[in-house]
Amino acid sequence: MSLAVTLSRAQEGVAAPQVVVEVHLSGGLPSTSIVGLPDSAVREARDRVRVAIQNTAFEYPNRRVTVNLAPAELPKDGGRFDLAIALGILAAGSQVPRERLDDCEFLGELALSGELRPVPGILPALIRARRCGRRIVVPRANAAEAALIGESDILLADSLAEVCAWLSGQGELGTPTAPDIDDLLTGMPDMRDMRGQHQARRALEITAAGGHHLLLMGPPGTGKTMLAERLAGILPAMTESEALESSAIRSLAGEVVDPAAWRRRPFRAPHHTASGAALVGGGSSPRPGEISLAHNGVLFLDELPEFSRHVLEVLREPLESGQIVISRAARQSTFPAEFQLVAAMNPCPCGYLGDPLHECRCTPDQVARYKGKISGPLFDRIDLCVEVPRVSITELSANRGPNDDDSATVRKRVVRAREKALLRAGQPNAALSVVNLERDCALRSAERDWLQAALDKLGASARAYHRILRVARTIADLEGGTGCVEQSHLAEAMHYRRF
Repeated sequence: MSLAVTLSRAQEGVAAPQVVVEVHLSGGLPSTSIVGLPDSAVREARDRVRVAIQNTAFEYPNRRVTVNLAPAELPKDGGRFDLAIALGILAAGSQVPRERLDDCEFLGELALSGELRPVPGILPALIRARRCGRRIVVPRANAAEAALIGESDILLADSLAEVCAWLSGQGELGTPTAPDIDDLLTGMPDMRDMRGQHQARRALEITAAGGHHLLLMGPPGTGKTMLAERLAGILPAMTESEALESSAIRSLAGEVVDPAAWRRRPFRAPHHTASGAALVGGGSSPRPGEISLAHNGVLFLDELPEFSRHVLEVLREPLESGQIVISRAARQSTFPAEFQLVAAMNPCPCGYLGDPLHECRCTPDQVARYKGKISGPLFDRIDLCVEVPRVSITELSANRGPNDDDSATVRKRVVRAREKALLRAGQPNAALSVVNLERDCALRSAERDWLQAALDKLGASARAYHRILRVARTIADLEGGTGCVEQSHLAEAMHYRRF
């Protein structure tokens, strides 16, 4: 029989769909053709594979070789199919046994010498292969990423010859070694470095406990960036599935995943000159942007009004849906984007509006235009807005006070509050649906009447009403007690809201 089938995986966002590699040998003039919507890199595989097979002391068939990559409508790119194609050709020519190909998948680019080179964005393929219950053979150079899966069904190889020897029962392939996990707070910015700013610290703790979005407003040099950088260190550690999702996205983007710190929440801080495509992702072959690289972590936008209005508007849909869909003529890719937005801005263009030590030089029109760069719908999606005033030199030079907890202490309170929310609804308070919100934030008649009167006077939107309830629910979780949302919790939640 001159037909052999091997399995591999394509790269399409975080989906990593399966690709069936069918190889057929037939009579006629010697030639090799690859069909199934390959790009130029895949078409060039015929030359790489032929030379690699010959340099591995195997015989390249002196026949007509047809390689089909199915499904045909799925675009294929890169050199990730080289190993699967080479093994298919060898199996079709009866140079390696077919039996062990059935329950395995193969990924790897071949060098002309037959050595295996690493494949970018390999984590999604490893995750999907594990879910399908199959073993997968990958280059040893991808061992660091493969170790994150922690499964013995992942096999590592250095060369085509090594894989063929294993298929023939004449050798064994290596397996990845589980990485040593660092302390999650090691090397991260600590809350103990902050002095004063007790209201902002409180808002940061509420933000972490409920998964909310936060806007910090204040003059230059008051600690807005320092506060934002410390949010990731007080968030709960990612679960294994969350860490794999975040690492898979970084792998797709070509970033190196540190196995020792892979459970840390990502913190992304793009410059205000970033384009819309850089922020949400894009390209002819769609790649994840900053909002997806911040998945399960923090996206920090410093100098928020300095971002292009168009760039900021593309955030509106991901903030609500938790994902971004990038459509191109040839393909459509969906990337997850469940992040916490932390933004910082000055109160005016010069930065000193309301500062007792500096005179503001901006006219009312300049201030209005500056704040007008942030649209109402985007502003409405931010749960907490807090002023970050100037800290006196006396406070800066003072010793740490009883309210200046370090990140480890704050994180314990955050974890306890998060656990209450997860036990109650299975998700952070910021993600509560309207149905769950009515159930978990049910107000007594006195609180309901008080909140309704206050919001009617302020002209709040329905979204603002729901976000106030979610923040109040988080404040109640942090305080413990009876667990009911009380008027004091609602009042504090409204205090962080800008209408």
